[in-house]
Amino acid sequence: MANLGYIQLVRVCNQQCRFCSNPETDYKLPVEDAMKKVDDLRERGYDGIILTGGEPTMCPYLEELIAYATSRGVASRMITNGQKTADPALVERLVAAGLKHVHVSVHSHDAKVQAELTGNPDSLPNIEKSLENFHRAGVNADVNITIQAYNGGSLDRVVGWLVSRFPHLRHFVFNFLDPTSDRVAVNRDTIPKLADVELSLHRALTMLHKSRRTFRVERVPLCYMAEFAWASTETRKIVKEEERIVHFLDQRGMVRQTTFRHGKADVCKVCLLEPICAGLFEMDTFYQSAELYPVFLPPGPIIKRIKESD
Repeated sequence: MANLGYIQLVRVCNQQCRFCSNPETDYKLPVEDAMKKVDDLRERGYDGIILTGGEPTMCPYLEELIAYATSRGVASRMITNGQKTADPALVERLVAAGLKHVHVSVHSHDAKVQAELTGNPDSLPNIEKSLENFHRAGVNADVNITIQAYNGGSLDRVVGWLVSRFPHLRHFVFNFLDPTSDRVAVNRDTIPKLADVELSLHRALTMLHKSRRTFRVERVPLCYMAEFAWASTETRKIVKEEERIVHFLDQRGMVRQTTFRHGKADVCKVCLLEPICAGLFEMDTFYQSAELYPVFLPPGPIIKRIKESD
């Protein structure tokens, strides 16, 4: 099992993504509390931490915390929008502190679309610089793609551009939009439909699979990714009986997630993949159960592949 804990350090950000699931607030985590959370995850036997925000590079003690986690034998990762890390000097300092792995958020291959979604005209150029900086510094860089209405039909083009421009990229994470934040409530046009995403997601995953890259997909029910069911984040955690702890900087506080199941519809009762499928996130609130359909593939080979993977 590979349990990774998430720690939100700040909730400030230098972008204004229209679908952000953790919009900006005044919450800030004191460095002493952050270190205690590192210690807590170490005592629980977690394999590492993922530092998030807001934008974690805007945390004034980021380097200090990474160095502390490293000294405690806890591997540090970071989810970043790739704006401040366009500065190679910052990347060098983070690496010196012990950072070896980052997840860079990319919304589109089109600089104009990326700018409109983030409110930052320099967003994509800075991401390109960051990916180059991480590669030169020997940092393992993954790509996080939030699936929303403005890239849902072009995920294969986003992936195609990334692997062509940055052939060293080896791992991609796709997260279906979490529509529960206040920001999405204002920008409901960003909420995608599963049917509008299915083909481009399949093409993107096929491209990555054929090029021997790895990938994970979160919040997408297995009926929309049956061929790649083994890559579902929730399915893998269900099969491996993993958990996840997230330290939020809001009223949610610490959330220990030990079950990874969402909503199920009547058609799910006859689906052979039902036991290993999380179902539909925010079903019949933002996403419609009418889009679900049963799959008649045996779950055994999927379970076997997941259990045999590292």
